[in-house]
Amino acid sequence: MTPPLRTIAKALEDAATSARNGFRFIDEASLAEPFFSFAGIERATARFGGAMQALGLEKGDRVALVLPDNQDFVLAFLGAVRAGIVPVPIYPPAGLRKLDGYLENTLHIVMKSGAKLVLADHGIKRLLGTVQARATELKAVVAVESIRRSEEPLRPATLSLDDTAFLQYTSGSTSAPKGVVVTHGNVAHNVHAFMRLGIGIEDGVDSGVSWLPLYHDMGLIGFVLGPLYHRNTVTFLPPFMFLKRPVRWLEALSRHRGTISFGPNFAYALCCKRIRDAELEGLDLSSWRVAGCGAEPIRAANLVAFTEKFAPYGFDRRALMPCYGMAEATLAISFRRVQSGLSVDTIDAGTLAEKGIAEPPPRTAQASHTVEVVSCGPSFEDHDLAIFALDDESSARPLGERVVGEIRLRGPSVTSGYFNEPELSQQAFAGGWLKTGDLGYLAGGEVHVCGRSKELIIVNGRNYYPQDLEWEAGSVASVRKGSVIAFGTLKPLNDRERIVLCFETSVTGASERDGISAAVQRAVRIATGLSVDEVVALDVGVLPKTSSGKLKRGECRVLYESGRLFSRSSARQGDALDAAKEVAKSQLAYARDRLFGGKGKL
Repeated sequence: MTPPLRTIAKALEDAATSARNGFRFIDEASLAEPFFSFAGIERATARFGGAMQALGLEKGDRVALVLPDNQDFVLAFLGAVRAGIVPVPIYPPAGLRKLDGYLENTLHIVMKSGAKLVLADHGIKRLLGTVQARATELKAVVAVESIRRSEEPLRPATLSLDDTAFLQYTSGSTSAPKGVVVTHGNVAHNVHAFMRLGIGIEDGVDSGVSWLPLYHDMGLIGFVLGPLYHRNTVTFLPPFMFLKRPVRWLEALSRHRGTISFGPNFAYALCCKRIRDAELEGLDLSSWRVAGCGAEPIRAANLVAFTEKFAPYGFDRRALMPCYGMAEATLAISFRRVQSGLSVDTIDAGTLAEKGIAEPPPRTAQASHTVEVVSCGPSFEDHDLAIFALDDESSARPLGERVVGEIRLRGPSVTSGYFNEPELSQQAFAGGWLKTGDLGYLAGGEVHVCGRSKELIIVNGRNYYPQDLEWEAGSVASVRKGSVIAFGTLKPLNDRERIVLCFETSVTGASERDGISAAVQRAVRIATGLSVDEVVALDVGVLPKTSSGKLKRGECRVLYESGRLFSRSSARQGDALDAAKEVAKSQLAYARDRLFGGKGKL
């Protein structure tokens, strides 16, 4: 039976009775670990919410949050929600690279959301003058340092489950970011689904550890809002702390006896690659009972390697929990059952490519003629998931077991659509079912995800998933793992679909790169039987990715077809000069705005 549903604000008020559990924020520079009990969070968020109200924000107004510090972000987000103000998380700049592109993306989100205020730290505020000058509804960019010191009282808003809690802008891997409208009711239903039904949370007992960015749904809903509803302690690491030294993640799990932590596929691979045996002395992962993996294609080999490397330090292979989710479904869609571990479906590659059917291979089949697909478990209670043909616009005929089609959803976690985008919202549904854009199939009632429908490569009537080609290319020495993009294009002759594969490498010599490209072609041909028409070697950091690190295959194809991809090969050169120019432009735009027709104060 589903318990009474609560708004996020009510969940925080209820959690505030606990002075023992709460949130711990690890500081990257000092390694200090300040702890806020839920009672302390209630008091601190009241200050943040009161300060925003004092700046003139009212219920329903949007505030953009560009806050790299986890503590600032959590307090500002929850403070805004308690005041009825709608937070719009925006990822902060990851250094000074490609600052112009970052500012354009930030401007897009600020304008589309109609944010009246941007809350940023002092350093980022200096960069946002051009955003402030060009965003028509934006009244001010405010430094969070001034908010921290505020003593303005909060006037709690009256909230219902139908009220918008926040706008979650998609990471834009296949299109421009769109603002998913997430209500308090969506959050309450989804939290119940993944916390209770998914991981079997024990209120106030289980503890989480997370380095996931809080401006994306898995970090925000999975490790801020979900634990808030169930009064579970969470330890937050800055994302860059994990990326610089992956062992910090495991050390925090060991030190704080963490029981639940999630990460994308690459995080588990990075731990295997970057953590040295000398760093593992004294590590104890025996408390880790749920090791979730989602947000990007899941490779069984990476999870198996992680298990083998860390089993001697207490890691239980049964803890692995592959999962599937997306922002338009609030967060979680399906989880493997607790303590059931990894389940891999081995299917015949030829039948999958030619017929779109996931059949087990003949016993005599060679490994190169098979494909491994990881199960992401069943859908949640009170939520429906089915597979439909892409052209079934009314979702009238669900496909049968093991037939590949588009994964579609319906249920109380599914959001209504995109903020101020009625046409896109309508296009997102077919007969009342949300079209995920993901291809997959059901086997034994469990979801198996194959890839994105827009990125499917079709050659001579056979379907190829770019992730499979990228995986094989990534196995070649000197190719950066996770930095390979495959796509199909009709250019330059428009006579047939050609296959292009782009990869990043730190190798600079032309002849050496030619050798790597030849090895990539050979690896893909042996594994899939597909001949790649062109292999493109690129410098490190050139391939387009989203803020969460997902590959932007569509954008890469456009850059390739226009010839602009090759001019990006020196993207790292001149970064400091470009950044300095952007800072100067930002300050000039801000000064011009204030002196000539400025927008005034809130």
